[in-house]
Amino acid sequence: MKKLALGFVMALGLVTGAQAAGGGISWDKAPAKTNDLAALQNGAKLFVNYCLNCHSAAFMRYNRLKDIGLTEQQIKDNLLFTTIKVGDTMKAAIDPLQAKEWFGKNPPDLTLVARSRSGHGGTGADYLYTYMRTYYRDETKPTGWNNLAYPNVGMPNPLWELQGEREPIFEEKEEHGHKVQIFKGWKQTKPGTMTPLQYDQAIGDLVGYMQWMAEPAQNSRVRIGVWVLLFLSVFSFIAWRLNAAYWKDIK
Repeated sequence: MKKLALGFVMALGLVTGAQAAGGGISWDKAPAKTNDLAALQNGAKLFVNYCLNCHSAAFMRYNRLKDIGLTEQQIKDNLLFTTIKVGDTMKAAIDPLQAKEWFGKNPPDLTLVARSRSGHGGTGADYLYTYMRTYYRDETKPTGWNNLAYPNVGMPNPLWELQGEREPIFEEKEEHGHKVQIFKGWKQTKPGTMTPLQYDQAIGDLVGYMQWMAEPAQNSRVRIGVWVLLFLSVFSFIAWRLNAAYWKDIK
């Protein structure tokens, strides 16, 4: 039940746009990991263990993970639970009817979230990377957590055991006659099982996997696009020279 509640409140943070805190924070640039198979495999493990309890990825099949270097046996041994088959889609174990009864709505699907969250601050991957790294303890909130990328978020930090607990450091300044708080950094109040660097790398892996999951053919599309542009460039040069040869004797 605890995992189900965490999964649902996570939805509240993901399905709405990022909001500014004290004038807004800049989204951090997510590392590019869609070509890093080891990172994608670790991200898939994090996604299955921390997100898939309540959220589905119904447009993705488990056997598609072979595209990131996993064998079918590895998928069965490490990422499948209960009676799920390797050809099944990534559907959450939660009963939709029970979820609606408990929470008022069924937790949203996360397959395309990395594409849908883009905005003026950057890509959807940038938003997710910033969002999952800017949680802090706030005892004034019902969940005991808050988030700089999404103030008053309804979702507690599902990875707090990995990250530990932190407090933001603000500097108060006066701008145009009003006092504003400028975010300056973090103070670690309770260590997690990972160092801050390890946690950032893990979130980078998770976001990289979600970015890949939102469009598995993205890297192939880019490679094909490069070859098409090269072909068109060469063809344009040949056509230009042929045109010059055909008209060279005409004045």
